[in-house]
Amino acid sequence: MSKHDEAASRSLLIHAARVLGAVLTFEHPADGVLSRYFRENREIGHRDRGFIAEAVYGIVRRLRWLRRLVGEDVRPRTLLLAWLARGEGWPMRHFEGLASATERDWISGIKARELEEGSFAERADLPDWLAERLLATHGEAEVLELAHSLNRPAPLDLRVNVLKADRGEVLEKLKFAGIEAKPCPFSPHGIRLGGKPALQKHPLFLEGAFEVQDEGSQLLGFLVQPKRGELVVDFCAGAGGKTLQLGAMMRSTGRLYAFDVSEKRLAKLKPRVARAGLSNVHPVLIAHERDAKVKRLAGKADRVFVDAPCSGLGTLRRNPDLKWRQTPESVAEMVAKQGAILESAARLVKPAGRLVYATCSLLVEENDAIVDAFLAAHPEFREVDATEVLKKQGIALDTGARLRLSPRKHDTDGFFAAVLERAPADA
Repeated sequence: MSKHDEAASRSLLIHAARVLGAVLTFEHPADGVLSRYFRENREIGHRDRGFIAEAVYGIVRRLRWLRRLVGEDVRPRTLLLAWLARGEGWPMRHFEGLASATERDWISGIKARELEEGSFAERADLPDWLAERLLATHGEAEVLELAHSLNRPAPLDLRVNVLKADRGEVLEKLKFAGIEAKPCPFSPHGIRLGGKPALQKHPLFLEGAFEVQDEGSQLLGFLVQPKRGELVVDFCAGAGGKTLQLGAMMRSTGRLYAFDVSEKRLAKLKPRVARAGLSNVHPVLIAHERDAKVKRLAGKADRVFVDAPCSGLGTLRRNPDLKWRQTPESVAEMVAKQGAILESAARLVKPAGRLVYATCSLLVEENDAIVDAFLAAHPEFREVDATEVLKKQGIALDTGARLRLSPRKHDTDGFFAAVLERAPADA
């Protein structure tokens, strides 16, 4: 290691510990904290950014284990060194020139330390309340497997824009560019990449041939199953990844309304719509789920998709900080909101129309409980078997009447969805 490399690496560890300190306050999402830090420190190169981000996410995933390992001195620096020594398995020689002699002695001790088994939540690297909620509906072995699968980084999935390209063609071009790529196992439009290449400047991305989208998220679009010429509403569009998929499935015909309460998120959708070559998307800013703009479409929509705001606990592979940022209180707030949103969205569905309710949560109270309560209050809606809906589109994936995806079984984010249909007018 040259003197120059040594200095660079020392500074790299200082940067990593600083970012980690900011992330561990859990006041803001980890990805936002990292983005802001990299914007403010532009001298950090692409490779070093990757190192910092991976270390931070690794530590946040295994925080309970690391805190027990480190003991009383739980500073960002000690957590980082313990992670590199035990989580990444660095040999002692890697710490020469990076850590002081005293620190190296401490690292040797950390490498040799054996921990008692600990509580179930500690073994699962989950907060106590979340472990309890999951254990209420699953066995211990299943929750441990789920927790461990949520602690692994997610693969990078792409969705081919069927308006502009087909999957075979995109796969060939990616492979030609030296990018490891294969078809996703379930989504007919999905491609899974072997690594994490930078794609923002790739010609295929710039021409709108694909978007980055988790395979599980793509499957939700197939549950909505929009057709050409229909009136479709994406009730909680966000930055619009699923909106773009629905628009392409409609072949840019009909009308696709993208509702959201955030002007910022809808602003991000506009350039993506243009890149995707869609002319049927109508972004609409709403104040809340009972906005007059929503009411105007009452009883007119062929299909309404509710990707409800939720705890996001199914996305811990990508957003591991969420398990430490969410609380029983924040989940209770979400549950009240989810019920109100589903209630409002249902009013837009015309007779014989379809309503799809989805979350990226693992919790029963955000999923089955919301759908069951809605169905009990709305006899005019009946449930449609999600497995059958997918099967009719050539997707062989049996998760029961309601879609339940998990990283443990399907290598996707943890999604839930129920497909509901309004009775025909003459019923």
